[in-house]
Parts: sequence; structure tokens; C-alpha cells
Amino acid sequence: MHFVAALDDVPEMRGVLGLFEGVVTGAADGYGRMADKPAATLLHLGPGLGNGVANLHNARKAKTPIVNIVGDHATYHKQYDAQLESDIESIARNVSPSFVRWCKEPAHVGEDAVETVRAAYGPPGQVATLILPADVSWTEGATSAPGATRPTRREPSSENVELVAKALRSGEPTGILVGGSACRRAALELVARLSASTGCKVLCETFPARLERGAGIPPVERIAYLAEFAMTQLDGLEHLMLVDVKAPVSFFAYPDKASYLVPDGCEVHVLADPSEDAVAALTMLCDAVGASGDGVRASAERPSKPSGALTAQTVCEALGALLPEGAIVSDEGNTSGLFASRATEGAPPHDWLCLTGGAIGQGLPVAVGAAVACPDRRVVALEADGSAMYTLQSLWTMAREGLDVTTIVFANRSYAVLNMELNRVGATSGGAKAKQMLDISRPQIDFVSLAKGVGVPAVRPDDAESFTAELERALNTPGPSLLEAVIPSFM
Repeated sequence: MHFVAALDDVPEMRGVLGLFEGVVTGAADGYGRMADKPAATLLHLGPGLGNGVANLHNARKAKTPIVNIVGDHATYHKQYDAQLESDIESIARNVSPSFVRWCKEPAHVGEDAVETVRAAYGPPGQVATLILPADVSWTEGATSAPGATRPTRREPSSENVELVAKALRSGEPTGILVGGSACRRAALELVARLSASTGCKVLCETFPARLERGAGIPPVERIAYLAEFAMTQLDGLEHLMLVDVKAPVSFFAYPDKASYLVPDGCEVHVLADPSEDAVAALTMLCDAVGASGDGVRASAERPSKPSGALTAQTVCEALGALLPEGAIVSDEGNTSGLFASRATEGAPPHDWLCLTGGAIGQGLPVAVGAAVACPDRRVVALEADGSAMYTLQSLWTMAREGLDVTTIVFANRSYAVLNMELNRVGATSGGAKAKQMLDISRPQIDFVSLAKGVGVPAVRPDDAESFTAELERALNTPGPSLLEAVIPSFM
């Protein structure tokens, strides 16, 4: 409560209210991805942290800088095991494995806060948790500390660069896999130059935290979600270069299928790890192999405005036809959003934010944070209906803050991806009880009513033409809006 009261004394800090901790943590993730600096959460003891853990997990996988502040009981009160008492540090270690600071005295608050900010920056960015007991906040004796200096990324290893250059010069089939900071335009242009000069294959991690893409930007092929498709993409490579990314593994384990997706006999080289400067490493590599020129860039080609039935494909075609320059797409479309990437690859330059840790309920909160970070840019949230229900409270925050977020809900009335996984792991009984556990059509969820109930204008177009018209209106209207697209499931 003293932290909340102090917001009135610090006009530089903006307070954004979320009605659920999962909204707060996801919004901090979205903010950090777009601002390249941390936002702070404010969570209520261990249960509040527990409510926010799923999206902190996604942020950890995204290497997003977050200052994760968790309030705690007064130090002298903890011995009584009151109703909200819990082991906060053990919960926090799951998402803050490298930095958890429990502030013990008022005199150390300033120093502890600065260290938490510094730790959040990394590099790479991380969730840094500060546990703040109530009496440490209300007791006199605190002093401010000098602000945290932002750390810089380490210089890449010249030895690693030369090893990678040697592999590229060998003429053997070679691939470069990028992730993290290497998914930004500056790095992608260098990778495209390497590909044009050496013929190496360029791939991107399956779920990048932030991928810059669109017309004029070098396109990059993402590793497929399905392991067998990913192995086809990697098949035949004798060298794989990693740039701010780990070697690819299967999302889940499957009976009689590989978990580690690098082909047998393929040598893996680390050009730059997540703490190193990926752009500097790629620049050094270009110089080492004499790579010049621009490489391939995405052409400015959009799909036509669709007509006919409303399907996942026509929804994505409408998005591709209308996506504005500088847009930010928070993608949790899951199965129905599979068409979105292809439909938008020739749209004006934009950013694409993915479900990095696989914990659903990320898309709407990340859209909130991205909109707070970039108030001059339109945010589009592609949201599966099942995932939307995890953090639907995000819509309330969008309305309260007047955020320019256009939400598209793919309402196929099913956990379609789980139907697919049910079969892929060999659980094929297909009985009525199993199927009903993945069916969310009884009762049908009315997203238009839910959105309007928290102050967000919403519509439910019934064909591709009307959907396109409503999407165009929404993208050009200030503030939040929601379009519910009732579509058939194709899984």
C-alpha cells in the first residue's frame, strides 16, 4: 500500500491497473519487448505471484527485462503463518532463477531496487524479483541510490567468428538459426547478406519474442512447430550456426520421435550467445567471408480483400490486406492463426510478438504492454477463443487506458491444438468424455457481450466482406475494439 501511495510522489512513473496478476505480468512482458527496457510489476504476496507466474514464464523464455516486485507480510508478522503467508522465494525462483532479492531493511531499499533494475537488463534480459515486506516500506530510514547503469552486451568471440567463417567457406551445407536480438532488422539484413554470398540457409526460432518483418525487410523462415516438419527444414545440414538462440528441440516429446532436432552428424557452432552482441558478431562474420550486397528482401505484396465465407484463412487475408505500417501484432492465434504469417509477409514493416513459453493467456496482456510502450502504433491481438478466456480482464485495461488495440478472436469453439496433440501422443481412444474435455461450445462464449461489458466496442461479422469492412474501421478508430470471427475448426 505504501508503494501505491508513493506513485503520487513520482509523476514520472505511470501506474496501469490490471484486474488479474496474469494481465500485469503479461503486460510487463509486452512493454519490455517493445521498449527494450523493463516495466515493474506490483504483485500481492505469494498467491498474487502465483497468479502471474504463467506470463512471467513466457517473459523468461522471451528474455524480457522485468522488475518483478512482490509485496510480503511485515517481517515480524511472518512467524504467525497468516492466511496469505507462503514461500515467495521458492515460487519466484521458477521465473527468476538468477535473481531474487528479499529486502530486509529500509536502509537497503534503494540499493536493492537499483540492483533489481540492473539485473533485469542482463544481458540478456530477465525477470528480476524484488520481495518487499510491508514494514520495510513503512519504516523510516530509507535512502535513494544512484540509478542503474544499463549494461551492454559482451563483444563476440573472434575465435567463434573464425570457426563459423571456416564452416561457411567449406562449401558444406550450412544453416544459420537466429533468435532473440538477432530477429531485429539490423541483424536480419546481415544474415540476408551472408545467405546471398555463401548460399547458407537462414532459419528463425519457432516463437521469437519480437520479429521485425514486412516489405523491405529480409524474410526469414521460422522453424516449424511440428517436429517432423522442423526436421525436414534442417535435413541435410552439416553445420548449424546459432545466433542468440539455442539449438532447436521439439515442443513436446512424442513416442518414437526425436526431441533434439539437429540432424545427426550436423556440427553446431555458437556465433553469439544471448549475452553477446549479435549484430557485431554478424558484422564480423560478413567481413570474414567477404559478404556484400543486400540479400533478398520481402516484396510489397498484399492479398486482395477477401470475399465469401468467414474462415481462418479469409480472416488472415483481411489482416494482410489492411495491416498498417508500424503495426505490432501480438500473436496467440494458435491453430487458426497459422495463415496470418504468410498473409502479412508483404505488408508494410511491422513487429510480430509470439507465444514464447507456450503458456496460453499471453496474447491480450502482451498487447496491452506493447500499446503502453508504443502509443503511436496500432497493436493487433490475434487471439484464440480458449486462450482469450485466461486473461480476458485485459480488455478492461485496454478500455480504461484508451489503448489502440484491435483484437481479433478466432472463435472455433474448440481447443483445436489439443485435439491435434491428443492424436500425436498416441492417446487415440477418441471417446465422448475425452472429446468433451476439448470442446468449449457448451455453452458458447459470447465475446461481443463480454467485450462490451468491460467497455470495449465489439462486433461479430458473419462473412469475409463484412469482417474486412469492420476490421478497416477498427484499425482507423482510436482506442480498443474487438472482432469476433466465428469460424470452423480445421483440426
